Amino acid sequence: MIKSWFSQGGDKPQPQDAASRGLAAGQSASNTIVVGGGCFWCTEAVFLAVRGVVGVTSGYSGGKQNDPDYESICTGTTGHAEVVSVQFDPSTINLKTLYQIFFATHDPTTLNRQGYDNGTQYRSVIFTLDEEQVRVAQTLFAELEAAKVFGAPIVTEIVPLERFWRAESYHQNYFERNPFQGYCMGVVAPKVAKFRKQFSKYLK
Repeated sequence: MIKSWFSQGGDKPQPQDAASRGLAAGQSASNTIVVGGGCFWCTEAVFLAVRGVVGVTSGYSGGKQNDPDYESICTGTTGHAEVVSVQFDPSTINLKTLYQIFFATHDPTTLNRQGYDNGTQYRSVIFTLDEEQVRVAQTLFAELEAAKVFGAPIVTEIVPLERFWRAESYHQNYFERNPFQGYCMGVVAPKVAKFRKQFSKYLK
């Protein structure tokens, strides 16, 4: 049912604060989304394959600790989620489609968990940058719930982005650079393969 429903439609993390909308120079809220769907290696690999996506940055959002690093994030005590900042061309792919891909390529019904990955850092979350993103995300959420697409209640958070911290450089393009690493072969590769089959018309 999930497939049929969606087929219808420096190493130190660097802060980007709310004043700049969590964006780098040249980016704007109209062409960037920030989402978390478990391990960012998986989410990054999926979005890098999407036609219209021009850049993906892995990072951390949603916590209160400044200068978070991967070791502290992995404790699950900082409040941050592993996220990706996705830059896209709105003339090629729209906001709703990107959110549909997000929902379809992870399990939004498991609280603070994706598969064997447990902890608040793996929560399902959409960090919104403007009112349009809030509207589109909440509308899609309601549509998915009404259609009972996942067979269980969706627990995805939809909250404003306060700050985005870029993850260490070795996390960037991780799957592409480490295709034979154990987690990549066992978890990331199957997820990317599923996406490529289900959303073939959106592939680069």
